[in-house]
Amino acid sequence: MEQAKSQSIFAAWISLISNVLLTILKVAVGFLFNSQVLIADGIHNAGDVIASAAALGSMRISSRPPDEDHPYGHGKAEVIGASVVATILLLAALYVGYHSIVALFAPIPQAHIVALIAAALSLIWKLALYVYTIGIGRRANSKGLIATAQDHLADVYASGAAVIGIGLGLLGEMIGVPALAYGDPVAGIIVAVLVLKLAADMARESIDILMEKAIGGEEIKSLENIVRGVEEVKRIDRMRAREHGQYILIDLRVGIDAGLTIQQGHDVIRKIKKAIIAKHPNVSEVMIHLNPWYPGVPAAAVPEAPVRIEGAELPKD
Repeated sequence: MEQAKSQSIFAAWISLISNVLLTILKVAVGFLFNSQVLIADGIHNAGDVIASAAALGSMRISSRPPDEDHPYGHGKAEVIGASVVATILLLAALYVGYHSIVALFAPIPQAHIVALIAAALSLIWKLALYVYTIGIGRRANSKGLIATAQDHLADVYASGAAVIGIGLGLLGEMIGVPALAYGDPVAGIIVAVLVLKLAADMARESIDILMEKAIGGEEIKSLENIVRGVEEVKRIDRMRAREHGQYILIDLRVGIDAGLTIQQGHDVIRKIKKAIIAKHPNVSEVMIHLNPWYPGVPAAAVPEAPVRIEGAELPKD
C-alpha cells in the first residue's frame, strides 16, 4: 500500500511538471501563429497546473496517518482535491466554449504547420499521461490521481480538437476552401461540451463521497458473502459501508450464539475483520456490533445487546 502511495505521488509530480511545460508550449505557439484553439487549450492547461497542484497537495495530506483530531485518517483530502479539479475543468469548458463561439464570428485565421505539430505533440503527451496516471490511480484507489487522469483525458479531447481544427484549416488553404478553418472553433465547442460532462461526473462522484453515500451493491454483496462465510456468524442484522477517500469504512451488526463468552465474541470480531481485509485491502476500519442469537427465535423478538464491542486491532503478522 505504501508503494502504491509513493507511485501516486510521483505520478502527480510528473503531471504537474508536464502541465507547466505544455502550458508554455501551447500559449507561445498559439500567440506566435494566431491559433485560437491552441491559445484556448494553453489557457486550459494553465488551469491544469492549478488542478495538478491541488491534487498533489491533497494526496500528500491524505497519506498522513490518523491523529487525535482525525481518527479516521485524512482520506477525504483527496476527494476535496478532486472537487477542485472538477471546478477548474468546469471553468475551462466554459472558457473554451465561449471563445470558440466568438471565433465563429471573427475573421478566418491562417493555419500554420507549427501549430499543428504543437497540438499533435500535446495530444500524444497527454494520452500517455492519461494511461500512466489512470493505471496507478486505480491500483492505489487514489481519488486525487484519478481526477488528475480525468483532467488529462479532457486535454486529450482538447488537443485532438486542436489537431482536427488546425488540420482542416491547412487542408482548406491547400484545396482553396478557406471556410474549413472554421473547423477549429467548431471542434472547440464540441470539446467544451465533452469537458463539461467530464467535470459534472467528477463533481457528482466527489459530492457523493463527501455526503457519505453508501458503496455500490455489488461490493456490499461481496462483503456480506465474506461475513456469512465466518462460521460463528448466524445472522447479519445490518451492514453499512462508505468510501473515505482511498479506503472504505464498514459498520456491521451480526448475530452470534448468545452462549459465547466475551472473549469468544472478541475473537469472532477479529476473525470477521481479518477475513474482510484479506480480500478487500482498501477497507480501513470495521466497526462490529454483536447481537445475541438464539436457535429458533426470530431476530425481531430478541432485544439488542446493550454492550457495543468494537473491532479489535489486527496483529502485525
